[in-house]
Amino acid sequence: MGTLLHSNKHMRCTFFNRIFAIIYTFAILALIYHHFLTLIHHSTTITATTFLLISDVILAFMWATTTSFRLRPITRHEYPENLDKILDKKDFPAIDIFICTADPYKEPPMNVVNTALSLMAYDYPPEKVSVYISDDGGSQLTLFAFMEAAKFAKIWLPFCRDNKIMDRCPEVYFSSDHHGLTAELDSEKIKAIYESMKIKVENVVEKGEVWPDYITSEAQRLILDNYRTQGFTRSNHPPIIQVLIESAKEKDNRGHVIPNLVYVSRQKNKNTPHHFKAGALNSLLRVSGVMTNAPIVLTQDCDMYSNDPQTPKRVLCYISDPILRPTLGYVQFPQCYHGLNKDDIYGGEFLRLFVANPVGMDGFQGPNYVGSGCFFLRRAFFGGPTSMVLPEMQELRPDHVVQKPISDQSIIELAHRVAECNYESDTKWGFQLGFRYGSLVEDYFTGYRLKCEGWKSIFCHPSRPAFLGDVPISLIDAVSQTKRWSIGLLEVAFSKYIPIVYGSRYMGFVMGLCYAHTAFWPILSIPITIYSLIPQTALVKGLYIFPKVTDPWFLLYAFLFLGAYGQDCYDFILFYSTYKRWWNDQRIWLIKGLSPYLFGLVEYFCKQLGIATQGFNVTSKVQDDEQSKRYDQGLMEFGVHSAMFVPLTTASIVNLSAFVVGVIRMSSVGDFKKSFVQLFIAGFGVLNSWPVYEAMLLRSDKGRMPIKSIVISVCLASGLCGGASLIL
Repeated sequence: MGTLLHSNKHMRCTFFNRIFAIIYTFAILALIYHHFLTLIHHSTTITATTFLLISDVILAFMWATTTSFRLRPITRHEYPENLDKILDKKDFPAIDIFICTADPYKEPPMNVVNTALSLMAYDYPPEKVSVYISDDGGSQLTLFAFMEAAKFAKIWLPFCRDNKIMDRCPEVYFSSDHHGLTAELDSEKIKAIYESMKIKVENVVEKGEVWPDYITSEAQRLILDNYRTQGFTRSNHPPIIQVLIESAKEKDNRGHVIPNLVYVSRQKNKNTPHHFKAGALNSLLRVSGVMTNAPIVLTQDCDMYSNDPQTPKRVLCYISDPILRPTLGYVQFPQCYHGLNKDDIYGGEFLRLFVANPVGMDGFQGPNYVGSGCFFLRRAFFGGPTSMVLPEMQELRPDHVVQKPISDQSIIELAHRVAECNYESDTKWGFQLGFRYGSLVEDYFTGYRLKCEGWKSIFCHPSRPAFLGDVPISLIDAVSQTKRWSIGLLEVAFSKYIPIVYGSRYMGFVMGLCYAHTAFWPILSIPITIYSLIPQTALVKGLYIFPKVTDPWFLLYAFLFLGAYGQDCYDFILFYSTYKRWWNDQRIWLIKGLSPYLFGLVEYFCKQLGIATQGFNVTSKVQDDEQSKRYDQGLMEFGVHSAMFVPLTTASIVNLSAFVVGVIRMSSVGDFKKSFVQLFIAGFGVLNSWPVYEAMLLRSDKGRMPIKSIVISVCLASGLCGGASLIL
């Protein structure tokens, strides 16, 4: 199926996926039946079997939700070269680009600057592009960085345009060695200017304030003085909105129009809820509404730079389709990453979350919003396709046309007003308008609510990634990020918007399962923890809780294990990944079950009971050279003691102990047939735990497992193995 601008086709694996789903479903039902038979006839294993039954029911539910992505996967292709046959450039819709940052020390301003410059350099009419920077850290360091970026943009943008540069992120371009002969001379001059700007910004960040020597004008000094007023802190300050480039008034150094660049720091105080990133995005939605009100809105993470200047034109291939347009809420691109080590030891590729699952959802109502690389139609934030929810002022309506320049005093005053922290009081913002409140994962919840209102979406996955970003290169950053997601997902899973019920009612049962899969991620910690400890402690005790190798039921277990893992591996190969990356992805899945999923589950229920927990933490984007070296070598980075390392390390020790005990008992007693399954599970755990053993015993670098984590884990493992009789 297709048009002049885009086409789609069903993936060949669809029929196989559906047949396998039917067969596997009967196998799961047989397994549940077997567990009930065991509970009735084997009283000595009743405790262990009960644990296994709970685990397998949860795994069966999660398998069903995973299978929902495999029932109708489709792939798409766009033809932006045909746009000229459909649209004149003057008819291209305007785009407002939102970039959010919150901490200049965890999210270095130069990274944010590079992201902004790459987006400003889109191959798109510049007068129709406006970039808004949300600085939720309220930092003069970030503002200064963008003052410098505004000057550099006037040199960088025409250079990219005139030389048809593809890598329009300055840091990436200047780090490459294939600039092209025609651009080489200008490139060296511009690189020197860029390096000078970079040194200035990094010096300012290191010092923690803007040096007087770096302030080049009275206007710049007056702006920065706002941050030096008494009582100004990142959590208590007035709104600051600064137009750094105004397209209607300023030109680049070749005399051409340049996109708008606007810095926004919404007002904050102690008594008003901030709603984290969703609150910042809603503030940008209102500020941009009164200043430019473009019909298309792109949300972008501060470390995800543009890798393809044609990206907006790919979006227009779908938005320009009169059949899709009435119900199209957004076009989502996958989050792709540069700098992944060869075998992706932390599963940072997130192949399933960012590629495989969206392809599967695209066959129904489309992929979910994943926080970055998403082009929204502004209309989608104001009610369903057939019923608009009107905002409290005319200027914020999606069809409002801004007649005045963005620097007009009345516009600036109105922008400050809608950026005030108490503006949303007694309004529908965050509940019926804009990005939705109620979950730490505002992207998942917002996309989910928009789908329930009737909007559809498109997954655009071109061969050249539209965006590239950084990944965590230490295990603590990787699991901390996942723990935050886990808490936010559970806030949806156990709310009135539970996907399996609320979502199925408005989107259909399969889409409800798709959203339930992500929402219930953290409950995987229950079966993963049980399978990491119970069969092993039972083996230490000499209790056999699985069928013998000669028992026909053994074949069922073998089929379920090989079927699940085999299909998962097949999915990775299908989407052009590798066997080693698949292996590391399944290992990090086990690690997440024992660390962030488990801690997220506990922290969520603590919050529900009113017990104080940690607040929102920004994932660090700062990379240490030594850490980077170890990451490139494929070594897991532990380094610092964390409670989240303890269950993982404990399970690793228990599995090794059980495997050794099992091998010794098998050699002396000869109970291979009875112990095989438990010995296999323990051995599988040992194989997956190799990086932990390496970090505990074989490494001496700063990324090794901390002694404190080892001691605590050894004590817990000893208690579990020694107290196996009490547990089972």
